[in-house]
Amino acid sequence: MARKAKSVPGFDAFPADKAYRLLEAGPIVLVTTVDGDRPNVMTMGFHMVVQHAPPLIGCVIGPWDHSHAALTATGECVIAIPTVDMAATMVDIGNCSGGEVDKFKRFGLTVLPAQSVTAPLIGECLANLECRVADDALAGKYNLFILEVVRIWINRDRKERRTLHHNGDGTFTVDGRVIDLRERMVLWKQFQD
Repeated sequence: MARKAKSVPGFDAFPADKAYRLLEAGPIVLVTTVDGDRPNVMTMGFHMVVQHAPPLIGCVIGPWDHSHAALTATGECVIAIPTVDMAATMVDIGNCSGGEVDKFKRFGLTVLPAQSVTAPLIGECLANLECRVADDALAGKYNLFILEVVRIWINRDRKERRTLHHNGDGTFTVDGRVIDLRERMVLWKQFQD
């Protein structure tokens, strides 16, 4: 029997199945794969850093995504980080299927060769992380792939550096001001450079 929710002074109840709206871990990203000889790109919001070394990222890519078959077949992808000036393109990429359209061509994205994987980099993005599947044990049950980042490319000349975070309801939050507390992070100095 379900317990009746009590009110909490100063708080409104929020549906538990909407937890992702409060905990979205990082910026919306674009994921590239190669399907045969054709590159594809998808928009993804469900990802998280799993550990620092080796650098592992967990991401959800399900069989409803055209990229799922390519990632499963090749074990490789690129996580590209778009900036706020790419917001409309990022949403539009997520609204169509790579099985029906060449998204690189449709959205005018520049295909750049990666060094360690077959999936391409995206020239318009702030950063590109070349990844290989390190563990797919939870892919069948939860569509969760653990990716190891094997190489990173950052576009240092890119003026726009703000990223977008999806609020889970079609709205986005844009990164803003940076607060520098490095001197207080005494236990984590090895991660500052």
